[in-house]
Amino acid sequence: MKGPILNLGILAHADAGKTTVTEQLLLRSGSIRQAGSVDDGTTHTDWLEVERRRGISVRAASISLEYKGVRVNLIDTPGHVDFLGEVERSLTVLDGAVLVLSAVEGVQAQTRLLWRALEKMGIPTLLVVNKVDRTGCDIPGVLEQLRQECTTQLLPAQQVEEAGSDSCQVLPLESFWEDALAWAADYDQELAEAYLEERPVPRERLLQALREGVAQRQVFPVLFASAKGGKGMEALLEGVVTLLPPAGGQEGGALSAVVYQVDHDPAMGKAAHLRVFSGTLENRDSVPLPQGDGTQKITQIRRFYGQKAVDVGRLGPGEVGAVYGLSAVRAGDVLGEAPPRPACQLAVPLLQVQAFAQEPDKLPALVEALQELSQEDPLLDLEWVPESRELHLRITGKIQLEVLTERIQQRYGLAVSFSEPTVIYKETPASAAQGEEVYLAPKPCWAVVRLLVEPLTRGSGIQFESVIKEKELPYRYQNHVRQSLPEALRQGRKGWEVTDAKFTLIGGQHHHVHTHPLDFFVATPVAVQRALVNSGTLLLEPMVRVTLSAQEELLGKVIRDMVAMRGAFDTPILHQGTFTLEADLPVATSLDYPTAFRSMTSGKGVYASAFLGYQECPPGEGKEAPRRGVDPLDHAKWILTARSAMQ
Repeated sequence: MKGPILNLGILAHADAGKTTVTEQLLLRSGSIRQAGSVDDGTTHTDWLEVERRRGISVRAASISLEYKGVRVNLIDTPGHVDFLGEVERSLTVLDGAVLVLSAVEGVQAQTRLLWRALEKMGIPTLLVVNKVDRTGCDIPGVLEQLRQECTTQLLPAQQVEEAGSDSCQVLPLESFWEDALAWAADYDQELAEAYLEERPVPRERLLQALREGVAQRQVFPVLFASAKGGKGMEALLEGVVTLLPPAGGQEGGALSAVVYQVDHDPAMGKAAHLRVFSGTLENRDSVPLPQGDGTQKITQIRRFYGQKAVDVGRLGPGEVGAVYGLSAVRAGDVLGEAPPRPACQLAVPLLQVQAFAQEPDKLPALVEALQELSQEDPLLDLEWVPESRELHLRITGKIQLEVLTERIQQRYGLAVSFSEPTVIYKETPASAAQGEEVYLAPKPCWAVVRLLVEPLTRGSGIQFESVIKEKELPYRYQNHVRQSLPEALRQGRKGWEVTDAKFTLIGGQHHHVHTHPLDFFVATPVAVQRALVNSGTLLLEPMVRVTLSAQEELLGKVIRDMVAMRGAFDTPILHQGTFTLEADLPVATSLDYPTAFRSMTSGKGVYASAFLGYQECPPGEGKEAPRRGVDPLDHAKWILTARSAMQ
């Protein structure tokens, strides 16, 4: 179809009802004849066997609908915190979002996280308060939470009669257009005059102001729904196509596309699900790969309507689809020019495991399977250690690990087991120090690297600078030092990734005859490790901010638990026999506490968490990790191993 395109994300904390909202939007648009059920495993966007059996979304799912001349590409995202990586990548391709909240639970930990991400990325958003038919729903309370924790610029569009019952009704708010005019008067001079003079304003004129306000995130319409009962869904669909801005982009501009998801088709091979921001993609086009790794040719382009695929052959600006033939791409890759949109990190793997093939002769097959899955989810950060034949990967939680085990069995027919998850610590230099490597033997080789390392504030990551000139060391060799740093910093002196440090190249030498292009890749890790030895390193541990709510008589026990886990907590809030407590906890001490808390509260308590950051371990806490692979300070063995690997 020709006409406006809207790429819409459905986002929510787990169990707020976002997949049910998606099903109802598909039904009301005429895209499906019957809405699927999460409980029955019949939804159109949860199509993996593990999703249907568990009743949770594991992967973001794209499905298109058409309504009133607008093609809406819906992306239903996972709500569980273990699969935030899918949400993070989906955000990069959205024009607008529907943020779903429960009328009972209100603003939850992941709601706050998603709101901050939408705010940072400037994505226009509609708010939907779902489950207004549930006993215990508190619509005024949820609206007040939103005002306090998200934004005061709310514009409720509906009212709910008999809330908290099966007979509830979602009706238009009689004062909506008056409230909209009152809001618009703060931003539009013409409308301000009409408001003060109490003159009538044409509906279309006011609607235009609302569209502009939503697009600029100046106002956030709030709708109400009982998605399971289909109530309020027509109004939501109307609001989506009326208020959210459609996709833009230049047809004839340079190619700019983002791969937000990768999966594998047994017949077609790798499918790169992407959004085109500018330019076009067509069958048989040669596409530039990320990091200048050459080009690959497109073999087919499809658009998905649930599990049904349609061969479209072309994608223009604003369109999403699955592109085949790009075997080298990974989820998160940018093709061509990067779109002008800020990045936002939501998912941070805080645990690591070792993977084992239950049948030892199947280890090569397991390596291939995990390599393929890590292309779909780069956060797995798969590491194969050939010296010890070990497979290591990173995860965000135990649910992800359970799902991964099932997917490997179902998809590849491989039985896999994992070690108990261990916390991922990091380390950082304790002080400024220098390290040097003079790599002159065994010949032919010649590379001298002198580095200064300095500690940075928490959350700074790694910085690199060179203060030497081209005549001292050609820039191509200086760039080799820069390129060597990420791998060299995967393990510091305590066995963990190094962070929050600045490395400055303060000296270097080469030889116009004896220097090989790879010599600086050999020398740099040695200089890095020597600098870290001279500096000394500090252990950093991951922290989470948790929100707990339960019956008031359990507060004392919970506070004692917080103290035992080295937690720092705010003053609890007491309300009608319950408490709400926010605390900052080390992941290492609180890993199993969600299970203990659910047991303590007989499943009635609320426990939500979000990653807070890394902080220095207290003395005696934390643990070092055994080194994987060859230590660069085992000089002779390192040189032999590195040279062999690079040949």
